Amino acid sequence: MGQILDKFHGKQWRQKQIRKITDKVYERVKFQTGRGTLTFEDLYIAVLLIYNDINKHLPGPHFDPPSKEQVRTLMQECDINLDGELDHEEFVKFIQQLTADTFIVVSQGLLITLVVAPTVAMATKRATEGVPGVGKVVQKLPNAIYASLVTLAIVWFQNSGQQLE
Repeated sequence: MGQILDKFHGKQWRQKQIRKITDKVYERVKFQTGRGTLTFEDLYIAVLLIYNDINKHLPGPHFDPPSKEQVRTLMQECDINLDGELDHEEFVKFIQQLTADTFIVVSQGLLITLVVAPTVAMATKRATEGVPGVGKVVQKLPNAIYASLVTLAIVWFQNSGQQLE
């Protein structure tokens, strides 16, 4: 349960996830190119890889990567030393700016899950009163425990559904 609740810590969790994805992709592209900096072409490939990871590993809808023009504009903003390439720290800043909206959507989805799921749980608890066998067991559970179990089940189903895709 602690691992699931780690995902709801907000900004720190999002920053940790984006840093993990960013570091992995940067090292992958750096290894393939043999350079310590990323050109525009390398950067766009890295952006596509990052959005692929975001869509695979984070809850929420599918996110389309930005256009080449958007990447080029943001690259110019993040290129602090104006050499036309991004080093690791410039790349991290670039990705944080690029994906800020993405993580807001993910956070909103998690918040909705945490608010809607307990409400649904209480509605289903009342609905099970007339079901033979199950109704008596469900009615004996305290509301807080029942709501927590249903919420965890919904989060688990969301995560397992995304892992299958």
